[in-house]
Amino acid sequence: MRILVPEKIEENGLEILKQKADVDVRLDLTREQLLECIDQYDALIVRSATKVDAELISRGTNLKVIGRAGTGVDNIDVDAATERGIIVVNTPDSNNMSAAEHSIALLLSLCRNIPRAYMSLKAGKWERSKFKGVELYDKTVAVLGLGRIGSLVASRLKAFGMNVIGYDPYIPQERFDSMGVEKIDSIDEIMQRADFITVHLPKTNETMGIIGKKEFDMAKKELRIVNCARGGIVDENALYEALKAKRIAGAAIDVFTNEPKEGAAGAGFSHPLLELDNIVFTPHLGASTVEAQRNVGLAIAQQVLNALEGNVVEAVNLHGLNMKAATLLAPYLNLAEKMGRIYYQVESLPTEQIELVYSGDISKEDTRIITLSYLTGLLQPVTDERVNFVNIEKIIHERGIQVIESKNSHVDYFVNLITVNVKNKERTMTFAGTIFGKEEPRIVNFDGFEVDFMPTEHMLMVQNIDRPGIIGQVCTILGDNSINIANMKASRNTKHGINLMVLDVDSDISDEVLAAVKRVDGVLKAKELNL
Repeated sequence: MRILVPEKIEENGLEILKQKADVDVRLDLTREQLLECIDQYDALIVRSATKVDAELISRGTNLKVIGRAGTGVDNIDVDAATERGIIVVNTPDSNNMSAAEHSIALLLSLCRNIPRAYMSLKAGKWERSKFKGVELYDKTVAVLGLGRIGSLVASRLKAFGMNVIGYDPYIPQERFDSMGVEKIDSIDEIMQRADFITVHLPKTNETMGIIGKKEFDMAKKELRIVNCARGGIVDENALYEALKAKRIAGAAIDVFTNEPKEGAAGAGFSHPLLELDNIVFTPHLGASTVEAQRNVGLAIAQQVLNALEGNVVEAVNLHGLNMKAATLLAPYLNLAEKMGRIYYQVESLPTEQIELVYSGDISKEDTRIITLSYLTGLLQPVTDERVNFVNIEKIIHERGIQVIESKNSHVDYFVNLITVNVKNKERTMTFAGTIFGKEEPRIVNFDGFEVDFMPTEHMLMVQNIDRPGIIGQVCTILGDNSINIANMKASRNTKHGINLMVLDVDSDISDEVLAAVKRVDGVLKAKELNL
């Protein structure tokens, strides 16, 4: 096995690789040289500087594994790698502790004015009274996002004697209870109660700008906020105005919406927030510790070797699975993953229990891999953690979700059927799907309504009172906004007088169009689906 390493990783990782493979560390490769030699290697290990795009991947005719020594894979064309059957692995958990500790370091630095006091003393001044701080003890801290890093931060802040409250709509109550954290369901309440806020949410459309002007306007004047998660989750313009007007007491920031690339020509940094003195900054240092980098080196070496040897790995893409069932059941993996995406696109309550029922011929197979595919589809859109077949069961367990599998050899109407019953604290929702022909996925039950549609990228789900004219109004709104309807399925629940429409459309549905659909008299619910 030959492995190419064009960027620096820790020596401990290289030593592990060299025990089982020929390793070429070539830190001076140009882009042209990399393109010319990549076909000689079975694996490529990069950090963030090397652009592993479709062109490079196509040249890597012998590539089996691409390893990213770090968390993000923005510099890797994962779709192109997946299409060619190349496993993509990374190291998502190696810097959790470093990121958690850095958040607390920033919080303490902010509370005790450490950077400003240091600079004052360096300037030859002795200004004790100017840098009076505040204690953490007996104060209320809100942790936004109770994933792995947020959970580490919460447990450590409890040791400071703080009252810890938390916000994470995708974590069930039981998980909060086990951590001793009070669950808060709204950002508004967080802003009104918190003396401190530390942010650990994933960067999604829902979380971008989740704390903005409106939220700062309702906050305590004593509020201090820390963001070591992702730039843009805290609106930077709103934060600037709140700090400048002394509307809140302070902030500590490790991440920005737009960050320069270290080492790039002209990679300086300027930002209006730098003008203020009630804020602490660091240049994205959350993972910058000796231990984290050592862990990254070890983790990526082990991941790449495991993948090359055909073992199950924590792959970013699905081709990392070394199971015969993965090939045999591939259409059902695709179906289950799409079915998993449905729940959190139509419901916001955390799941408490998931029951998967396999009926027909498929009940004779090893269906565990299908269950993992469903769970991956369920959680991937609502977590910043890398969710895959290897770690999904652990994440599900950490969230307190019970998973039940059952099998039934008999099924009406279909050769095979996957039925999923998703229970939350208020009700149980049912979805079912099957495969037509060899590989065509079909959804045949949608929240108790009998349907028959192919899951696609752009869909609109509408529930409405079953009376004439509503379907026509909805379709007219789409047409007036140049949204073409490729297909439409409707189903009645005669017992409750409710109709379900599922429309397959050719383009995105804007918030304005969705709002117009919801305003139609008789429409009970309207959701855009991306399956």
